[in-house]
Amino acid sequence: MDTLDDYRGKRDFSRTPEPPGERVDARDCPIFVIQKHDATTLHYDFRLEADGVLKSWAVPKGPSTDPKEKRLAVPTEDHPLGYASFEGVIPEGSYGAGTVMVWDRGTYRNLTRKGGQEVAVTEALGRGHVSVWLEGEKIRGGYALTRFRARDEAWLLVKKDDAEAAPGRDLVATETRSVVSGRTLAEIAAGRDEHG
Repeated sequence: MDTLDDYRGKRDFSRTPEPPGERVDARDCPIFVIQKHDATTLHYDFRLEADGVLKSWAVPKGPSTDPKEKRLAVPTEDHPLGYASFEGVIPEGSYGAGTVMVWDRGTYRNLTRKGGQEVAVTEALGRGHVSVWLEGEKIRGGYALTRFRARDEAWLLVKKDDAEAAPGRDLVATETRSVVSGRTLAEIAAGRDEHG
């Protein structure tokens, strides 16, 4: 079974501008993307490239730069890699209806180790814990995703205590523009381009 079947099954591509997408081969520098999504509730979608798709979690409060803050992360279906550049409005009546912004993006390195050996991201996720180093335009440094309730698939996204940690900084509140278009959610929703 293709892990994108669930993604495609929830969408009518004749109605939504989202990409249908295909799996792709692994690359040397896998990507991550954080999309701000004003759907039923405002949240941030945290996505890591693994096995040719974007493994995805909805993070209600968005990522934190404070290692003491644990952010709930709820797994969602795998998304195609082409989704990493998707920004726009998913029409009413469609799954995930609302405005989507590319809030941050970049590459990442897998930091997950067991017995001194790297554990592949997909395997690490299956075990319930992955550590990565993000090189984004807004977010940098080590982050860990840890499953804490297997029954309902609840995870935590936590900033590692490293040189990039910034406990007093609230990027979710201060960084409100897209890294792709420079627009706010309201500007994307209104269909305005970056020049107004």
